[in-house]
Amino acid sequence: MPTDDIEERLLDVRDLEPPEPLERVLAEMETLGRRQRIRMLHRRDPYMLYPILEREHFAHETSITDDGEFHILIWRK
Repeated sequence: MPTDDIEERLLDVRDLEPPEPLERVLAEMETLGRRQRIRMLHRRDPYMLYPILEREHFAHETSITDDGEFHILIWRK
């Protein structure tokens, strides 16, 4: 799939307290289309999210910035 056809949604949850980041990303995932991705910005590693992504047939890539922020890219498998 050409990457220029993909729409990326930004979800910045860095200033939210648990469980709101998880609730927000789960709500976004429900409406995610095949040519869309979510880029979630988080101040912590959302380790509880990963099993949910797997169970719901989503893929993800997690990277950590130099200042310790987590960027999680989420898309449908």
